[in-house]
Amino acid sequence: MSGRPTPHLPLQGAELGTTAPFLPQLGDLAADTARNGRVGVVVALPGEGAATYHLRPPGGGPAWSAPTDASTLEPVPARPTHATLLVTDAVYDPRAKQGSVAIVVHHEDGGRSEATLILTPTDLERLHAQTGRILADHEHSRGGAA
Repeated sequence: MSGRPTPHLPLQGAELGTTAPFLPQLGDLAADTARNGRVGVVVALPGEGAATYHLRPPGGGPAWSAPTDASTLEPVPARPTHATLLVTDAVYDPRAKQGSVAIVVHHEDGGRSEATLILTPTDLERLHAQTGRILADHEHSRGGAA
């Protein structure tokens, strides 16, 4: 131990954090927490003829400014487009009475993230029935018996 107290709360002198600060670039979407999460496109950066960030609504409208340090700006996550199954086994937890399936969530910007789809017994029954119908349709489309 170093003998120095380690601050854990912002009031103690230093903030904990593992991510880099969000410093948007021209054209980025940003949500402004000082404006109730209003989303805007960054149209001017501090130091490029402006003292602050300037944002404008994506569909047009009056611009507004945000602090030079971007402290009120947050990234706008890309929307998911679809999910696919990861090549892993599904798991049933008898104690929790639920199943889980690992999935990959695909986003508009080309990014991907892994997640877990949790299925209740009712969800499992519904998915089983729907998957059975899809497999029957697939077999029928290939000329097989349904």
